[in-house]
Amino acid sequence: MFELGGYGATVHAAADALRIEAGQIAKTLALRAGARALLLVTRGDARLDNAKFRARFGTKPRMLPAGETEAPTGQPMGGLGPFGHASPVEVYCDESLRDFDVVYPAAGSPFHGVRVTPEQIAELAGASWVDVTKPAPTRADSGEAASGE
Repeated sequence: MFELGGYGATVHAAADALRIEAGQIAKTLALRAGARALLLVTRGDARLDNAKFRARFGTKPRMLPAGETEAPTGQPMGGLGPFGHASPVEVYCDESLRDFDVVYPAAGSPFHGVRVTPEQIAELAGASWVDVTKPAPTRADSGEAASGE
């Protein structure tokens, strides 16, 4: 475990503090799938693909409010990690994590993280692997033109 040396509650803040690309941050999302609450760990720049999520979990994903996340995990939003929770929580790792040999999830606080392999996350969290994300849009995908500035 390491201290970020600054506030790392967002993917970009953590990536900047570590001087790595945003994708290497292992982002832990607290979601509701119908009546089930679960955590999904993805690469930092990935976005949920609603169609893939619905195909896997049978419903559209909904973000959990902070209070519903902190109670079972014992971890605050912005510092939510994939393991070390206060109570058992259902955890899934998205295949997007496997794009990197090493990733950096939060370690229970917006100021702390850990350096691990995606396989270590799955093992430590007792997670199952799923494919429910899509890559973040590039500037070209979003219609922004590169200005060269």
